[in-house]
Amino acid sequence: MNQASSLESLMKKSNKSTAKFIAITSGKGGVGKSNISANLAFCLHKMGYKIGVFDADIGLANLDLIFGVKTDKNILHALKGQANFKEVIYEIRKGLYLIPGDSGEEILKYSASNMLNDFASDAEVWNLFDYVIVDTGAGISALTQAFLQASDYIIIVTTPEPSAKTDAYAMLKINAKFKDECMMIINMASSQAQIKQVFNTIQSVAQNNIPNLRLELLGGFEHNNAVKKSILQRKLICEVEPHNIFSITMQEIAKNLISKMEHNMLNTPQKSIGSFFRRLLGYL
Repeated sequence: MNQASSLESLMKKSNKSTAKFIAITSGKGGVGKSNISANLAFCLHKMGYKIGVFDADIGLANLDLIFGVKTDKNILHALKGQANFKEVIYEIRKGLYLIPGDSGEEILKYSASNMLNDFASDAEVWNLFDYVIVDTGAGISALTQAFLQASDYIIIVTTPEPSAKTDAYAMLKINAKFKDECMMIINMASSQAQIKQVFNTIQSVAQNNIPNLRLELLGGFEHNNAVKKSILQRKLICEVEPHNIFSITMQEIAKNLISKMEHNMLNTPQKSIGSFFRRLLGYL
């Protein structure tokens, strides 16, 4: 299917809603962040929302593999002028779209370019979505921080592994400089008790040292062989095994997230659709 014509057709039906950007990040790699991003996006889509997934993990972009989607162009092609911005938005299924990133760091050369400014200004593209999941890189690089600052909400993924907890706290401390709230997902735990213990430990340290920050637990996942199997098969577990405990938990996390965001929308002035990328440009 021609991506550009497909998108043009969808645009004509768009109600021009204002999307919210949800950054999913982690203090270190290997905590399952991208798999959580993809499955959360799928669950939000199944709830009836129009979802975009932006692979902002520059250098390790892999969401095309997780979704099992073949992409011949990505954001770098658009920034180079080798493709229209609409051509780098891939329809995974109706109402769920992927904006693939690049697996190299050449994209950093364009952080101050007119092409990136054009991308920020191409508001009609982003008006397609109710929510955009931004799968950032792990760690505290300047590029990752720019994506986090520009996003409306931040979700940090961590595991019970000591260095992962330490790095997650470091992410909280840095993000508290520009956000007064943050959400957390605990992954790869041995039990529900361990999920609570890990969160309570991080929350306690945060309350003592970052008093302005509100930290909320969205949920947690235990070790699950079915998840590993689905990743190897390049399938979303929430799609192929909707009754698996991982899938059920993810559905609850999606509901909790929507409830929180819709409550906040009642009390927060609406921002223009281009504001995410305009903020991003400013931080870069």
